[in-house]
Amino acid sequence: MFSRFFSASYLREIILGGQDGLVNVLGIVLGLAIATSDARIVLIGGLAATFAESVSMSAVAYTSTKAAHDFYHKMLREEFSEIEKKPEEGVREIQEIYRNKGLREPHLSHIVKTITSNREVWLETMMAEEIRLAHIEHGTPLRCALTVGVSAVVGSIIPLIPFLFLPVGLAILGSIVFSVATLFIGGGMKARLTVGNWKREGLEMAAIGTVCAAAGYAIGILLTAV
Repeated sequence: MFSRFFSASYLREIILGGQDGLVNVLGIVLGLAIATSDARIVLIGGLAATFAESVSMSAVAYTSTKAAHDFYHKMLREEFSEIEKKPEEGVREIQEIYRNKGLREPHLSHIVKTITSNREVWLETMMAEEIRLAHIEHGTPLRCALTVGVSAVVGSIIPLIPFLFLPVGLAILGSIVFSVATLFIGGGMKARLTVGNWKREGLEMAAIGTVCAAAGYAIGILLTAV
């Protein structure tokens, strides 16, 4: 029960914010570390990117979730108005939906009568089957924004931790290992909470971090050569 609630309500936002924050800051941190070899500059640049990233991701999460809610409720009102004003047409649409699914009489009439006898079920069926919009399971725009923003901050800080305690040379290696390991664990947890093979999901997310690390490293070398 917990995993179903957690995955439906928070998993998407946590992965969106955490993975995006970690991968982006990892690339920036490695580029700065190779180019400057100054831990202080790496930390300043990384922290600036962390908070810019978290604010940006929060704003995107808020506006995209609000847009999805607004569109869903707009279509919901239109379908409700159609049921109220043209119930016969609504009944025909339900008949057509289930006829296309292969139902025939007398089962078709029974299903249609059952659905259209309850306005709420009727409306939800029209939304899901005709409009192809399932009931919105995401939280409010503000809650999504906060979840994504906090996750982005947490994810972004992970590549910076080694630079607080290690020399730059070792911190680069530590940042890569720490970040890739975190992504692998995150992918495995996602598979456990949803579906899929935890090893495959973990390796997939870890591969994203590895590609980002390689890109950041290459940019850093390019900057030092200029």
